[in-house]
Amino acid sequence: MSQPAYDPDNVFAKILRGDMPAHKLYEDADTFAFMDIMPRGDGHCLVIPKTPSRNILDVEPASLSAVAATTQKVARAVMKAFSADGVTVQQFNEAAGGQVVFYLHVHIIPRFDGVSLKPHTGQMEDQAVLAANAEKIRAALGSA
Repeated sequence: MSQPAYDPDNVFAKILRGDMPAHKLYEDADTFAFMDIMPRGDGHCLVIPKTPSRNILDVEPASLSAVAATTQKVARAVMKAFSADGVTVQQFNEAAGGQVVFYLHVHIIPRFDGVSLKPHTGQMEDQAVLAANAEKIRAALGSA
């Protein structure tokens, strides 16, 4: 079975083009990290490649490698910024695999002993909360 085609009008492509706003955390030549607007926990953020890909099934290996390196960098910063006990890193592929936005992305969620993830409700977080959490992560990135 062939994979559906990449859609250049997906929300993450729009964020990369600057057509939609995002709380940017980190950017380099190959990747972009920003806050998830429907977080499952405080500090929930995302890493995407700048080279368009639908998911892990079609991404170029060099792009995937860059995403992995940025994921590690941001995960360390998130742990520090939130004094987290751990971190959950998730990546979903195709609808049956739980993927909702069809642009390769990795979720980074700080975790705390005894605290469950919030359910994915589709509720957007208050922009001021996202901005404050983004500032904490950017500060941790700067001191990493």
